[in-house]
Amino acid sequence: MYSLPKIERFNQHVWLKYKLFNSVFITLPFDEIDNTGVLLPLFSEVCENGFKNGVSPKEIVETFATKYLENPTEQVKLDLMFRFIQYVERQIVLFDAIEDAAFPIVNNMEGRGSIRDMKEKADQRSKNQELVQFLNDFQVRTVLTAHPTQFYPGSVLGIITDLTEAIRVNNLVQIKELLAQLGKTPFIKKEKPTPFDEAVSLIWYLENVFYSTIGDMLQYLHKNIYKHHEMPKSIVNLGFWPGGDRDGNPFVTTEITLKVADRLRTSILKCYYSDIRKLKRKLTFKGVDTLLAEIEHKLYRSVFYSQGEIFITIQAFEETLQEIKKRVIEHHQSLYLDEIDLLLNKLAAFGFHFATLDIRQNSKIHRQVFEEIVQKMDVFPPNYASLSEIEKIEILSHLNGNLTENEVENEMTISTIGSIHAMKTIQQKNGELGSNRYIISNNESALNVMETLSMFHLCGWQNPTVDIVPLFESVDDLQHADVIMEQLYANSAYKKHLKSRNNVQTVMLGFSDGTKDGGYLMANWSIYKAKESLTAMSRKYGIKVLFFDGRGGLPARGGGKTHQFYASLGPSIENNQIQVTVQGQTISSNFGTLDACRYNLENLLSAGATNQLFSKGNNQLSDQDREVVEQLSVLSYEKYLQFKQHPKFIPYLEKMSTLNYYAKTNIGSRPSKRNKSEQLVFEELRAIPFVGSWSQLKQNVPGFFGLGTALQHFEKTNQWDKVIDLYKNSLFFKTLIENSMMALCKSFFPLTAYMQKDEEFGEFWQIIYDEFLATKRLLLKLSGYQELMENYPDGKASIQIREQIVLPLLTIQQYALIKINEIRKGTTKPDLLEVYEKLVTRSLFGNINASRNSA
Repeated sequence: MYSLPKIERFNQHVWLKYKLFNSVFITLPFDEIDNTGVLLPLFSEVCENGFKNGVSPKEIVETFATKYLENPTEQVKLDLMFRFIQYVERQIVLFDAIEDAAFPIVNNMEGRGSIRDMKEKADQRSKNQELVQFLNDFQVRTVLTAHPTQFYPGSVLGIITDLTEAIRVNNLVQIKELLAQLGKTPFIKKEKPTPFDEAVSLIWYLENVFYSTIGDMLQYLHKNIYKHHEMPKSIVNLGFWPGGDRDGNPFVTTEITLKVADRLRTSILKCYYSDIRKLKRKLTFKGVDTLLAEIEHKLYRSVFYSQGEIFITIQAFEETLQEIKKRVIEHHQSLYLDEIDLLLNKLAAFGFHFATLDIRQNSKIHRQVFEEIVQKMDVFPPNYASLSEIEKIEILSHLNGNLTENEVENEMTISTIGSIHAMKTIQQKNGELGSNRYIISNNESALNVMETLSMFHLCGWQNPTVDIVPLFESVDDLQHADVIMEQLYANSAYKKHLKSRNNVQTVMLGFSDGTKDGGYLMANWSIYKAKESLTAMSRKYGIKVLFFDGRGGLPARGGGKTHQFYASLGPSIENNQIQVTVQGQTISSNFGTLDACRYNLENLLSAGATNQLFSKGNNQLSDQDREVVEQLSVLSYEKYLQFKQHPKFIPYLEKMSTLNYYAKTNIGSRPSKRNKSEQLVFEELRAIPFVGSWSQLKQNVPGFFGLGTALQHFEKTNQWDKVIDLYKNSLFFKTLIENSMMALCKSFFPLTAYMQKDEEFGEFWQIIYDEFLATKRLLLKLSGYQELMENYPDGKASIQIREQIVLPLLTIQQYALIKINEIRKGTTKPDLLEVYEKLVTRSLFGNINASRNSA
């Protein structure tokens, strides 16, 4: 029997089930007024018809109130809108649960991109040994970052998990009970989460999803590709930012860093303890049971009875497991050998650290910190501040010290020095992989890196077992990254440090801030070229460079079809590891369930194999292709720069978008901008609120702006055939186009069409809309499609259903923003200003969750 096409499987198992269970849900009252569920579908219909007819959100709300409400005062309308938001938030959870439950049915778990497919390709092409060699030198590292765009309380996360399972097995009674429970459970925390709260929230995914998934993946590789022979310890591993990312979250302290590291260690030991108990029930054999009991006892004491004390070392744990394995093979017919190997593979991957806790700080903060260190320590010459960069680097290359937090006064200096000492403490408790990377955001020079390395030396850590990772973000920094790294490779002190790190250098590249700075196409092309130049420079000096990509969820921030991007990289780019940040709703949508996590991790691993084994040389850009991408990038960059410099750019975001409301949500602990000034400075604005604000407006500017203008130039100058050739020849360019299509698909300009008539911003809105229309027309022409995302019908259907669900929220949000602007202009009384602002914030939360990759 043939399986149905993907879109038909989606319609049967997702869309139809949602309609069925939603009809049950809207009949369940969860507040004092029963008619909310009845009125919401009517409001949705009024919204749909209103936007089709060019009606503004304000007119839509007033039309609905007049038609369906008795004596509708403004307060009555507002109360109902808050209840609508509560309903829609829960509808989003319902749809998420249904989609998660159907994931293995809609997606082919053993098909293209799976590790089984990777193995079968190797079998067919007689590349089994090459596949082993590839895996020996390859890693996938997903790095979970702080979760500021989605933060369900633990009670809601539990309901979502139970609801997904109930839907999976069609337990109708339980589904109805869970929907009723969902209706009565608060979604919003009254207080902002702390950085530690965020860490605990993400550790839930480590314990309940990644632990099992990565273990199973490694077990498959061990059995079917390595044939039970020894394999590398960390083909797939994890990174972790909450509690270590000081640039991302200034509220992170040394105490929190140490507390998170302890929690990570305790969590992995709990996982091991659980597995040992399961093994103990099976390995009831003489000479084996006592060894297991000994491990169980030591793990139990380490988890439940210690104040940070560990009663078993990782070496002793592994040696005992190996002895158990030996006895089972020699005396007990290899019974349950797979289970022993599975635990050994998990131990190799997760150690006692679970995930590597990265430390990150901004180079501008380091500059301030260094000013105080220079003043406090007599190892610096008196004229250090006035020296050139080269002279400073020379001095930094020979410094040593024993600096502690007690010797400095500035809070930021204390915190920075504390983070270095914390890394050493974590390594002592959790192993080197507990915390061995220090990332420098906004890295602009070799001096930024040398200052960081010298801080380790000044704190008494002469040969730090730490990788210093520069993060290049702006277009300008990306263009000069290779020159900066050559300066470091040629420096004797840094060369010595790299030698101690096996001549491996990790470089991080920021898609998010790159897009904010230079627009969609220029950011992606600049990163591609930076990877090429950094690869060439590193090879010249005999250094193995690893690229760590800072990606958000939205296509504009490097999200979208991530695995396709990695599969598209040519031989001129070092690709021995895929390291990528995962954040926001992308954590829960791509890695929130066992099936989704396995599918996406396997796709990343397979992308590396595709690039290096099965498509060798096929992804190399020709000279003409490079020239075309370069021209397109420059043209799009010029258009984006002109747009960014428009006098209405910042005022538009401040007055017409939700930008100022991100800081008011209780979703995440971090502020929405890096500085504390009242005035909004574009450079200090974080990528999440910037990209997220365009997403809330349903304009998605960072995902397309400038691309249409660039393509239009080639069309008008009779060079369209060059773009067609590029699209056909380059998987890299095709992936960029498809991700931009996704951004366009999530745009809905009728929502804000009323702005066209605004005296202050009408012309600015039109600029955005014209670029949207041009980009859409030319992407369809380029692809030959009749509709956007025509080649991903299930993905498009998912987007359309989500957009339909949140249309009432979007309308309510725009209504509230219109009212707020009327109050500012003095045309409406200010009595309800606070309520309107709360309405924007509450609708913001629901819209973010619905999009799953809105920031």
